[in-house]
Amino acid sequence: MHPGAELAVALGMPPPPPSSLSSAARSHSPTDWHAQELLLMREVMRLIGRSLAPGLVLREMLHLMSELLGLNRGRIVLVDEAPAKAGALRSASIQQAYGLTQAEVARGRYAWGEGITGRVLATGQPAIVQDIDAEPLFLARAVVRSQLPPETVAFIALPIEVNNAPIGVLACHRIRSRQRHLNDDLAVLRVLATLVGQLLQLEALVAEQTRQLEARNAVLANALNTKSARYGLIGSSPALLQALSELERVSQTQATVLLLGQSGTGKELFARAVHLASGRRDRPFIKVNCSAIPDALFESELFGYEKGAFTGASTARAGWFEQADSGTIFLDEIGELPLAMQSKLLRTLQEGTLVRLGGQREVKVNVRLVAATNRDLAQEVEVGHFRQDLYYRLNVIPIRLPSLAERREDIRALALHFVSRANQAHQRNVNLSPDALARLEEHPWPGNIRELGNLIERLVLLANGTLVTRGELDRFLPAASAHLPPAPPNDAAAHPNASPAPLVRDYHPAQSHSVQVLQAALAKHHGNQSRAAQSLGLTLRQFSYRLRKAGIK
Repeated sequence: MHPGAELAVALGMPPPPPSSLSSAARSHSPTDWHAQELLLMREVMRLIGRSLAPGLVLREMLHLMSELLGLNRGRIVLVDEAPAKAGALRSASIQQAYGLTQAEVARGRYAWGEGITGRVLATGQPAIVQDIDAEPLFLARAVVRSQLPPETVAFIALPIEVNNAPIGVLACHRIRSRQRHLNDDLAVLRVLATLVGQLLQLEALVAEQTRQLEARNAVLANALNTKSARYGLIGSSPALLQALSELERVSQTQATVLLLGQSGTGKELFARAVHLASGRRDRPFIKVNCSAIPDALFESELFGYEKGAFTGASTARAGWFEQADSGTIFLDEIGELPLAMQSKLLRTLQEGTLVRLGGQREVKVNVRLVAATNRDLAQEVEVGHFRQDLYYRLNVIPIRLPSLAERREDIRALALHFVSRANQAHQRNVNLSPDALARLEEHPWPGNIRELGNLIERLVLLANGTLVTRGELDRFLPAASAHLPPAPPNDAAAHPNASPAPLVRDYHPAQSHSVQVLQAALAKHHGNQSRAAQSLGLTLRQFSYRLRKAGIK
């Protein structure tokens, strides 16, 4: 069968017409080598255009080398996988061949630097043996000399390179008595060796992309199949499911919900879940962070103001409660609410009415309140920092949100969710390896879900590759010492039996600290107000207020 017919059979196509390969071969004399070279290249390119499977292309290429150019017993030798044992020699073996039996292919194994083939692999330089009988390095391992023609036989071996590194050898036998220049054969073989390297590199790239896509599809399929991603809350740990169960049981009522738990546990998501699970889901959901509102603006922000109520009030404005009418309002960090505002909030909750700042008439509102705090409000009541009647009004349905340390089963799902979200937001394609996910599960996460989400976004933006391993992940995780509580002062160290500092700061009146004490705290901490406030048992807002009252800039 002529080469074109075998090519068509390999592709599952009918044999070519007479005007194809066979007629072209017949129309030229045996010495019309240029036409034969063009025919070889055309057929190889046609095959690549129909199939990128390297095995099929390489076998037919070796076949055409033999049939059209007389370069017989062609073989492609590729480097084997890296040795399992450290220090073991690398080796290579025949992966594709034409004109060799299975036994001959099996014998074609070469250590690094062994024989002509091994030397081409080790040096990356081509080798031309004019007479294999006169070359002591020629091994005649795959094909014994008795199986070759009796006349002088040459051997040509060229390196196959990927990224300028040899990964294999293209080799063949050549009869020296042929009426064809050796340089012409070398030129064709160089082109074919380059083509083989590009095909193998393309195959490796496609395999890597396929593996990444399969891993990504598995993650997405797992995310689609999970039944626990309700209301945007990811996870299936018992602690989370318990909080969700309590939430769903009270969502259809009008009772106030108080969310308790550490900072970063997802209070806003839970508050929105209460809203979405209730009959008010199609009405407004207003969120207010009480710790971000200055004391002087609380009343106007929550209850609104009338025109002329204060300098600059050129128009009337509805407050957050009015904007949340018939819907849900979420008051985050409600423990930061000033005492003066607590009584007004209690009146609005009990009577369903409010009066705007500077106004005279009552405005009726129908609002479902969800509040959240990371403080112990019961203790705040005891020290006089929070009204007892308001506490009772808020504490109707308390729901405690679990910390991330209590729901380690959810860390993997949360991490994959954050990776997918960050990839979409920043147009990246970063994934976490299994050992990296295991490392995330081992981390203490004092900052809870917020800390995990921030770390994942930083990792997606700064990772060096598309697959983050455990080793690279450790570069982004904070040192263990960063999660330890601050060292006690010298007097505490001298009295190890002293009681630890309370979890909730005691209430201090506005005149609790003198100007000298405030200045000394600032000087001790080099002007850092956060650290100075902490040393005095104050919040940053309380400390800043005292500085302003004292006239300290």
